[in-house]
Amino acid sequence: QVQLVESGGGLVQAGGSLRLSCAVSGRTFSRYFMGWFRQAPGKDRELVAQINWSYGSTYYADSVKGRFTISRDNAKNAVYLQMNSLKPEDTAVYYCAAKQLLGSYDHWGQGTQVTVSS
Repeated sequence: QVQLVESGGGLVQAGGSLRLSCAVSGRTFSRYFMGWFRQAPGKDRELVAQINWSYGSTYYADSVKGRFTISRDNAKNAVYLQMNSLKPEDTAVYYCAAKQLLGSYDHWGQGTQVTVSS
């Protein structure tokens, strides 16, 4: 069974940085995309960043381009989201997720809270 466990959330002032980690276990992810989503109160869950596990190609939502960086460590089976220049509107629960190349995101972590104070 696939397991995704996030860590690294917390409270930070605007302009600060946080690094989220996602520990991945239970399957070989060479044919998977890994994504970071977020959901703020009263809003839909949105895809923030995505990485192809094999090739390392990435996607970013416009709202985080130039500020967030997604990466993966094959040896550690982990995915990271480095978040810089944080803004109050980045406040949300952040989720790590996985999907096969042609599928939908169907494996989710429990989420980690990120709060950015102004």
